[in-house]
Amino acid sequence: MPENGAQHPRTRTRPQARSTTRPQTRNRPRTEDTGPPSTGADEKATLRGFLDYLRNSVADKVASTPEPHVRESGVPSGTSLLGLLKHLASVERFAFLGEDADDWRATMRPSAEDTVDGVLADYRKSVERANEVIDACPDLTLPAPRPARRGPGPSMRWILVHMIEETGRHAGHADILRERIDGSTGR
Repeated sequence: MPENGAQHPRTRTRPQARSTTRPQTRNRPRTEDTGPPSTGADEKATLRGFLDYLRNSVADKVASTPEPHVRESGVPSGTSLLGLLKHLASVERFAFLGEDADDWRATMRPSAEDTVDGVLADYRKSVERANEVIDACPDLTLPAPRPARRGPGPSMRWILVHMIEETGRHAGHADILRERIDGSTGR
């Protein structure tokens, strides 16, 4: 114990007695929790496997949420499940196809004309095209495609790791938004 009588940061005090009554909760549907993928045969396969896993997780959250709930924000920023997926489609095209976005904030806001099926199809097409670029890359140290007005891009390895982080971050947002909508949890 430190000299001043304070507990060591790793030492925990015993929790106070807990109430035996549970708070009222609504039925909470749970989606199947699939867990992360097996490791791939090589670095690129492993990175793409984790990225695909996260991509599918976000798409599944959106696909199984009915209108108008898929557009509901539930947070002050205005973020919705449909907006997250629309944004991620733009990010996929930017990162792997070299397409630029004029207004990144606008990519988070679905229009009245955007449908769940349409945004899902656009996202899946963007992912399919991105995977073709990833698969064609012979060396992860090579630069990823970049919009013409920008300088050389970072390596494909950096882009893959960044996209795992970006998609994982938004998958967490989607988890919270979906749980606020109907209580469902899991991947």
